[in-house]
Amino acid sequence: MSRERIAPGPGQESVWDYPRPPRLEDSTKHIQIIFNGVAIADTHRAKRVLETSHPPVYYIPPEDIQQQYFKQTSRSTFCEWKGQAAYYTIQVNDKQAQDAAWFYPSPTSRFASLKDYVAVYPSRMEACYVDGEQVQPQPGDFYGGWITKDIVGPFKGSAGTWGW
Repeated sequence: MSRERIAPGPGQESVWDYPRPPRLEDSTKHIQIIFNGVAIADTHRAKRVLETSHPPVYYIPPEDIQQQYFKQTSRSTFCEWKGQAAYYTIQVNDKQAQDAAWFYPSPTSRFASLKDYVAVYPSRMEACYVDGEQVQPQPGDFYGGWITKDIVGPFKGSAGTWGW
């Protein structure tokens, strides 16, 4: 896969213009997450993390999540920028997505405002939307980025891109 930056058109962003270390910013876009026919998250108060070569990851404030569907698991991972992440399994009726969401209970000082905000892997949801547009999951399902028509790559995550 080519690492050559795709030039953004009007109203688009290139993930190759995002910073490293990543930047955290507030978003007023309408974010919706649907799982097994239920809206499990709906907000205009998300935060997004922008990092070189990655589509944005949206984090939802806990008060805009239907918490009854989220059960914390024993899984944890470490991000050099944000700190130790904890995970949730999402279950709505008879359908379950194991470790499909994550959050930072004690993020690093640089990402302190991200505390307890929840991100999901869009590939494990029925649908995720940004301002009504259904997102495409970041290839490879490791980082959980959300691809919309406003974001151009190429994107890290698919086969052959891990060394970028």
